[in-house]
Amino acid sequence: MTVGIVGGGIAGLAAAHRLQQQGYDAQIFEASDDLGGLAAVYETSGQPIEKFYHHLSKSEETIVELAEELGVGDRLEWPYKSDAYYVDGVVHPMDKAWEIAAYPHLSLYDKFRLGMLTMEVDIRGGIPSFDTYERLEDFEQIPIKDFVLEHTTKNVYESFFEPLLDAKFGSRKEDVSAAWLLGRIKFRGERDLLKGEQLGYFDGSFAVLIDALVDAVGRENITTGARVTEVGMAGGDVSSLTVVTDDGFETKKVESVVVAAMPNVLEDLTGYECDIDFQGTVCSVWSMAGSLTDTYWLNIKDEAPFGVLIEHTNFIDESRYGGEHLYYTASYVQDPSEDLWNMDDEEVEQYWQDGIQDLFPDFDPEMVNWVETARNPRTAPVYERGYLDMVVPYDLGDEVGDGVYYAGMASLAQYPERSLNGAIVAGYECADLALERAADESKSSVESSVAE
Repeated sequence: MTVGIVGGGIAGLAAAHRLQQQGYDAQIFEASDDLGGLAAVYETSGQPIEKFYHHLSKSEETIVELAEELGVGDRLEWPYKSDAYYVDGVVHPMDKAWEIAAYPHLSLYDKFRLGMLTMEVDIRGGIPSFDTYERLEDFEQIPIKDFVLEHTTKNVYESFFEPLLDAKFGSRKEDVSAAWLLGRIKFRGERDLLKGEQLGYFDGSFAVLIDALVDAVGRENITTGARVTEVGMAGGDVSSLTVVTDDGFETKKVESVVVAAMPNVLEDLTGYECDIDFQGTVCSVWSMAGSLTDTYWLNIKDEAPFGVLIEHTNFIDESRYGGEHLYYTASYVQDPSEDLWNMDDEEVEQYWQDGIQDLFPDFDPEMVNWVETARNPRTAPVYERGYLDMVVPYDLGDEVGDGVYYAGMASLAQYPERSLNGAIVAGYECADLALERAADESKSSVESSVAE
């Protein structure tokens, strides 16, 4: 059996690896010249850094198992991160219990209600309940603001959650369901009261994992600069892929196809329509000569031109980057008509540099060694109410044809939060379905032969 895989991101690579482990032929076709999707990297004076920030949470187990399997598990480290909130010109650390207790913009009661929610304890009515939040689907239709107001306080919403929602969803924040927030809490729930939260990162960037996957799959089984333009069907079954490269177009015979790409690609190839809305992202990586803060992830309650400031080298030491201090400034874009999306890279960088100056008056533009800006029109779903009804099934046999599978960002594995771990899970799910189909067909063939 030959399986064609559309997309050379981590989902497509994981699906190919899974299929090859069972002795099947898997061929990846990636439209761009790069592999790894949103985990692609820039070079620095030392190790590379991702164009879009990445890290792992302790709840992400599949990617850790894959790293071990590929022989790079020893490159995965778990340093403690640091979080802070920028309010009124002051950076407030928000990791350790005493730092949270000292945060002046929430009352003691606010902090108690927020703490109970983050520990998934429902104290409404005075009697603690430990199972209220178990089923995320119970909160799919509840607006996130209504949920926070009912389960915490007005000030918790306005002083803590609302600025985060503005940064994450912008003009779409009112559409987001409480299920996303609860899923986020579960996704990032492990925290040491004395040290804070550990996050995973590869010594050498996530390129370490991508390179190991490419090696495992085999470069000979991957074609870049190859755009799939058609999925051929015969008698309701997948039969071929039409692939266009610089050398022309070619029809590849396949028995199954895994679309490991965004749902607009799936629609172009099969006609299957997905109603999920996606956000774009503009993200700049800055190399500077010095540090601006002591924190890794700086949430901002301010009229800043970017949603977050991430000082990567307060998480991974600058010595790995030849002494460069590396930062991310990033904003989500809800509509392509937004001003930020229509700026060129130089305009974005000047706009954001002015914003850094406003936040940190001691910042000197001469500190900047270099800056690179990346943008992608579809980096994350908008987890609006009713999202689960719009998720694309892994198996599209009933909707499109037998042998068509979907492992992109609109799959169930990327709910209630998208992640590299979810991409691997989706790739595995589709590979397993293709393997199951092949086994069923092989069994039917044997049974027919015996009957004859």
